[in-house]
Amino acid sequence: MGYQIQCLNPQLSYRIPTIQPNLRNHNKIALFSSYKNVIVEQKQQPAVSTTTLTETKVPKSDAYSVKFKTLGGCKLGISRYPDFEYDAEGGTGTGIGTKIMDAEISADFDIKTLYIPPLSTATTKFLGLPLPPFLRIDIVPELLRGSINQESGQVDLKFRAKFWFSIGSVYKAPPLMVETVLTSEESDGKIRRGRGERLNKEGRCSLVGVAKVEPINDFFMDSFLSLPTECLANLNATISISTTA
Repeated sequence: MGYQIQCLNPQLSYRIPTIQPNLRNHNKIALFSSYKNVIVEQKQQPAVSTTTLTETKVPKSDAYSVKFKTLGGCKLGISRYPDFEYDAEGGTGTGIGTKIMDAEISADFDIKTLYIPPLSTATTKFLGLPLPPFLRIDIVPELLRGSINQESGQVDLKFRAKFWFSIGSVYKAPPLMVETVLTSEESDGKIRRGRGERLNKEGRCSLVGVAKVEPINDFFMDSFLSLPTECLANLNATISISTTA
């Protein structure tokens, strides 16, 4: 025996339900994908370092160029003799400077560039009269080094030089060694003393220094100058300071 099932309503048909996507989960996936892309892009771009920004700043230079020029109206004296009137116009020297403090630098002059005019009939007078043409004293610097304060104007330069005394081609004495500190302040010895002037805005100053002069084992010079004794240098000068590149 068989059974037969008849559909009472042939218009009815079985429909397969359509599965609707979960929009909430879809949004989560899209958001995660976008966030991942942002992270990848950030990794690909170079990072900005604070160190790199700091390195682009141009530091203030601590190196300086220093120029020294001697002027007229100077004086040189030795023993108890009256001072020589000395025109040192034309003396020059260049050096390098290094910052010590905010306004103070340490200056070291190149001896190869340092020139101080000799005492001669063209540059020097004694008791109002020019030196005799045959008399000459050459100055050969060996050291010029010290400190310069640009704010206060104080200058202290250690100076060492040989003074060569000659009378034509007839006589040339051993050199007198002179070592002192050329200062814009006071310089005092036992028989000699002087006071300088500090560096002004135009770079001009007056430097003084008292030095002891020892005998040189030359009978004429030792007797004539009463060695050992003291000498005094009073130099008018300009000092210009500029930063190096």
